[in-house]
Amino acid sequence: MSTDWCTASVNALDEETCFVLPAERTDTLLIYLHGIVPPTKESRQKTNFEAVVANASGRARVAALLPRGDLGLAGPKYREWWGWPTGEPGYRAHGARLVKKIGEKRAALERVAGARFERVYVAGSSAGAYFVAALALHGAIEADGFGAMSGGAGWRTPELAKLPPKRFYVGYGAYDSVASSARALGELLRAAGWPVRVAEHPLGHGAKEIYLDEAFAFWRGD
Repeated sequence: MSTDWCTASVNALDEETCFVLPAERTDTLLIYLHGIVPPTKESRQKTNFEAVVANASGRARVAALLPRGDLGLAGPKYREWWGWPTGEPGYRAHGARLVKKIGEKRAALERVAGARFERVYVAGSSAGAYFVAALALHGAIEADGFGAMSGGAGWRTPELAKLPPKRFYVGYGAYDSVASSARALGELLRAAGWPVRVAEHPLGHGAKEIYLDEAFAFWRGD
């Protein structure tokens, strides 16, 4: 099928979800949550993050699932844009519903792939990174590793001390306004005993292939 949400870099699973499958069968899946995206047929934000995920997942030879967030979650200046919850109140209001939807999209992709994904990584950039951090800190989604790119913030949740540590990659740009909150997320997770890699690059804001390349290597233990 075709949809305005999916560019030429990726395939359409349904009207609000894109995916990438490597040529050879894989048991590994990347679930990637985008930053805020305008509700237009074409946009720089959408074209960029979908190409970044397609290229990096292709090099890693893993499948990728790119679900779309909801309208109204991108903050007051961008009410008509697609986004994800970026703080604790938004997580509590929308988190469970969005996790359920992501799970349904994963199941649909597994039907297309003809196999269950045994290893799953959850990552995101910008607004998606903040939501990924919330999911990880609350233990709200099963994953073998997490990644927050160009975004993400940490706060001590009641669940954190009881969660099994998972590899968590934090990547950010030296010229990005979210750098301090990204570093703070890494410090919180490291203090909780999680294996963490925090990487700074001479970049600005947004999804970048270098973050995913480094994350895949870190998750694999390279």
